[in-house]
Amino acid sequence: MTLSAQARPLARQDTPRNAMGLLERRVTLATVGVLLVLAAIAWGLTARQAAGAAAMATGLGQVGTRMAMDLTAPIFLGMWLSMMVAMMFPTIAPIVLAHRAIVRKRGEGWAPTVAFVLGYLTVWTAIGLIPLAVLVAVRSMAAQAQPSPALIAVSGAILLLAGGYQFTRWKRKCLRACRTPFGFILDHDFGGGSRSAFLAGISHGAYCLGCCWALMAVLVVVGLMNLIWMVALTLVFLAEKNWRHGAVLTRVAGTLVAGLGLAVLAHPELLTWLSGGSPPSVMGGHV
Repeated sequence: MTLSAQARPLARQDTPRNAMGLLERRVTLATVGVLLVLAAIAWGLTARQAAGAAAMATGLGQVGTRMAMDLTAPIFLGMWLSMMVAMMFPTIAPIVLAHRAIVRKRGEGWAPTVAFVLGYLTVWTAIGLIPLAVLVAVRSMAAQAQPSPALIAVSGAILLLAGGYQFTRWKRKCLRACRTPFGFILDHDFGGGSRSAFLAGISHGAYCLGCCWALMAVLVVVGLMNLIWMVALTLVFLAEKNWRHGAVLTRVAGTLVAGLGLAVLAHPELLTWLSGGSPPSVMGGHV
């Protein structure tokens, strides 16, 4: 199904900036304000959770009891959802505004836009089972006195894969969907109402996942709740989706992350440092 001809002109100048300018100022401020307030609350919750759960704030290079912390799936997914709201809500403001502009043209209230955001969060919440499975799988390796060769290889491979993905056509396709909010909403319209908006949110969540999953995977190595890395990645996602040179930043980030993977494989002591441990020694020829 397609939207009415009334909505089509909204896509003529399709950029994140224009998405913020096509709604009435009060609606724009209200929408962005709600997203940013929820993100701020989530950042506060994440910081508290990181302080109380060392195993979540440190990565694969932290060995022994810090990586042996047990988390049930519901608790982990709750913490993961808090992270996703903190990191992703600032980046989805343009497409939420685009969705709001289009549904307002059809005379609909806030319910479809709320459903759109819930659909988006459903995708990111479900995908949290993957990092949980990775942490459970490597727990036995992480319980050793020093990072094992297998743990080092896994960490290096994750970083290399994350960096390499930044150069793929799948990354470009998904990033394009995130950078053209009106075009995405118009091309993924399932009709009016909250159910259709929820499906559209799931669709956008899938594209956002395709855009961001690789760099998010870096958190498995450095610490899922490593606040410094979380802030850095959030800024990268914001710039990728909204800055006019975002495609250049994508390649720069890919190069840096892949280089970090090679460095970990060449100098395994870097893994402990990246995961929140002590800086590697420079003695004896080590980095």
